[in-house]
Amino acid sequence: MNVCDESIKELSLVYDEESLDTFVSLYFDGRDTQFMEHREKAVETVLKHDELKDFAKTMKLIKTYLERTDVGNVAIFASHRHDYFKVIPLPVKIENALIVDASPYIRPLARLADTWREFTLVLLNSNHAKIFSTSCGELREREELSAEIMNNHKKGGWSQARFQRLRKGSIHAFLTEVAEELQKITDRDIILAGPGQIKKELQALLPKQLQETVIGIIDVGIDNEQELFKESFALMADKGEEERSGLLEHIKKEILTDGLAVHGVEAVLEAARNGQMEVLLVEGGYRLRGWICEQCQAVGKGESLSCPYCGKRTSEVDVVEEIIEFAERTDALVEFTDDEDIEKLGHVVALLRYK
Repeated sequence: MNVCDESIKELSLVYDEESLDTFVSLYFDGRDTQFMEHREKAVETVLKHDELKDFAKTMKLIKTYLERTDVGNVAIFASHRHDYFKVIPLPVKIENALIVDASPYIRPLARLADTWREFTLVLLNSNHAKIFSTSCGELREREELSAEIMNNHKKGGWSQARFQRLRKGSIHAFLTEVAEELQKITDRDIILAGPGQIKKELQALLPKQLQETVIGIIDVGIDNEQELFKESFALMADKGEEERSGLLEHIKKEILTDGLAVHGVEAVLEAARNGQMEVLLVEGGYRLRGWICEQCQAVGKGESLSCPYCGKRTSEVDVVEEIIEFAERTDALVEFTDDEDIEKLGHVVALLRYK
């Protein structure tokens, strides 16, 4: 599980059991302070009594952090009442949002994690290699390896053939070292990049299982990292779209055969609450107004000031957000799609672990 997924899982487990609107979720580009002021005033007109006091204290914590820290795109989840404060730097600009609820609002973060999937990138030539990993869409260097490889034939002592054998042996030893390091770092979604045939030589040295996880080979100069990064993320985006399309087709087949799949908000919500979901697929922009009782975790569409099951106070929510949170809590894979077929299936569909 990568850093982004770990953060989402943690946030999905956090909520106010009294159904109080005490958690502030801020997605912020680091610049538009007018947006934050506007949202803050709007929230203050709605909250009352202790919730209003808690909100003011929470916003003070957030603004103090922003004033003291040079931030770019960031997600902040905070609650003064629960002594909770979590900051997640974001690698790309995300739509500004300030949400107050009984739990952190994780949908934008979940979609970001789905878009910027984890992969490992190896950039190498015959004597130098860099291994990068992604975290929430940001590449970071994990390892850098180098070797002393003879590039010129020394006159007078060695034959050309002997020189080539020694050089080839040195390159093979170097590539073996790179392959061993790669095995320690990842077991999936590898992109190999660099000039010439050296990439394919490295691939041939990988164990067969790891060879099958190589999703792309890119010809690029060893110093052209920025262009490589763009091409790598584009390659992963294409792979993600292909996988989501295949997933939707698989779910449709399961529906046709009355197999391990459900569709529509009510059926998917029930499966989510029961921990039955293996994979959740959500229409990208779809939202549905509803309510939740944080006391007994009942969720419903429409409006309800009190829980019909336990009588406790409810909070207004986006039902789809709650389905996503249930999915994260039970380690289901969450995916988003804009395929028009998902609208016909009720905007949300799920592949089940069991019926």
